[in-house]
Amino acid sequence: MLSVSNLSVQFGKRVLFDEVNTSFLNGNCYGIIGANGAGKSTFLKILTGKQDPTSGHVHLEPGKRMSVLEQNHYAYDEFAVLETVVMGNKPLYKIKSEIDALYADYSDENADRIGELQVQFEEMNGWNADSDAATMLSNLGIKEELHHTSMADLDGKQRVRVLIAQALFGNPDVLIMDEPTNDLDYETIAWLENFLANYENCVIVVSHDRHFLDAVCTHISDIDHGKITHYSGNYTFWYESSQLAARQRAQQNKKAEEKKKELQEFIARFSANVAKSKQATSRKKMIDKLNIEEIKPSSRRYPGIIFDRDREAGDQIFNCAGLTASLDGDTLFKGVDINLNKGDKAVLFSRDSRATTAFYEIINGNQTPDSGSFDFGVTTTQSYLPLDNSSYFQDGTLNLVDWLRQYAQTEEEREEVFLRGFLGKMIFSGEEALKKSDVLSGGEKVRCMISKMMMKRANILMVDEPTNHLDLESITAFNNALKNFKGTVMLTTHDHEFASTVGNRVIELTPKGVIDRFMNFDEYMSDKSIREQRMAMYE
Repeated sequence: MLSVSNLSVQFGKRVLFDEVNTSFLNGNCYGIIGANGAGKSTFLKILTGKQDPTSGHVHLEPGKRMSVLEQNHYAYDEFAVLETVVMGNKPLYKIKSEIDALYADYSDENADRIGELQVQFEEMNGWNADSDAATMLSNLGIKEELHHTSMADLDGKQRVRVLIAQALFGNPDVLIMDEPTNDLDYETIAWLENFLANYENCVIVVSHDRHFLDAVCTHISDIDHGKITHYSGNYTFWYESSQLAARQRAQQNKKAEEKKKELQEFIARFSANVAKSKQATSRKKMIDKLNIEEIKPSSRRYPGIIFDRDREAGDQIFNCAGLTASLDGDTLFKGVDINLNKGDKAVLFSRDSRATTAFYEIINGNQTPDSGSFDFGVTTTQSYLPLDNSSYFQDGTLNLVDWLRQYAQTEEEREEVFLRGFLGKMIFSGEEALKKSDVLSGGEKVRCMISKMMMKRANILMVDEPTNHLDLESITAFNNALKNFKGTVMLTTHDHEFASTVGNRVIELTPKGVIDRFMNFDEYMSDKSIREQRMAMYE
């Protein structure tokens, strides 16, 4: 279907890809993974022709059509929503545009040409194009009254949904998507997961959303050491099998027969779990047919995130009463009453992400509510990872050791060896710990903030979108750290895996009050009575 031959990419002395030869086959969904800087986005640009390799070439099977999720959200501002979706099928849209142009300047001379085009249009199911596009838009949450409005009139989240509809439209033979779940809510992501899991053609996707990768992928394509290697199975299977292989490699004295038996038992166990999972479809296959030799240890570096507590909190954790906030005339949440218990790990969310961020900012003393009150228990200490961390990095002259020293509370904590220990856990070792804070990437700033959180040893953690800017390795380590934390957590995230594996309570903030349930996130989202209540709270 789509193949890459002798592909090399080099920037100066840095070799990103070295003689890569691989193929992407029909019926499979490939999740492209790799550490930050490994070249995931560059590889997609080369596949789609937006960037040329240093050497080698990409070959798409003749007669096949490729569709790409548009990254420029303003590229279609001059077009109507419905037309933008139909433009996703370029051959069809070209014929449609020519027919419209000929009718606009109709004459007997062009009648034959119109007839030829209409035959082609019918063969491509063109007469149903608008209704098919409208159905897809509705499935993605774009209401019918918006279908004929201009793209320029949509907000950012609506634009993303339209561009996803455009990429999916017309059943492309090869579908390429870079971070398709960004700016989507849980319901829309679930629809997209279901659509792609049952998609019969070839899909190539880059995503930091592990739940999404697990739900849609038949293969994981790992970029490592300048090569791309395909592994059968979804992301969790790749991660767990690579960790198992790494442990086995460390056990030098273990006999080959014992290692093979352990791997075989692992494959059999995982295959059974996949067959029982809600995401299992006819496309989730081949795990039980996996060759033992395919499983290899990963060279990834995983941060060492461990949240310890200076002390265990008492019974009084956090309480708020009648908390209300608004922004620009919109009520974000109203009359919120919450009493957190010791050990609660609450998933705090809202359809309006401004609501959750405002809530965190209020209870951390950075904003004032319209009304209501809140207090933390006297035995509690709090640590907060905000959505916007820019205020913490205003002094760009500090190196990372001195940056972290600002938050030390004792003389021991001010020692460089002590500070380097926390930075080292977040993969800032050696000279990396002396880089200036004004040259940090978004992901590096979040890792610095996590170092700060670990050093505080708080018994209440508050995290607002912790996966933003992080790579899969850091996301996985952070996720595991919150699962293992013995204290209380308030968590807001668009990462389904984070929410479903950490939370034991769900608190939803709405303009008409709060919905508060002691259950895990998947149970909450699938409960029909709660869904009806949620709809009423946003009307």
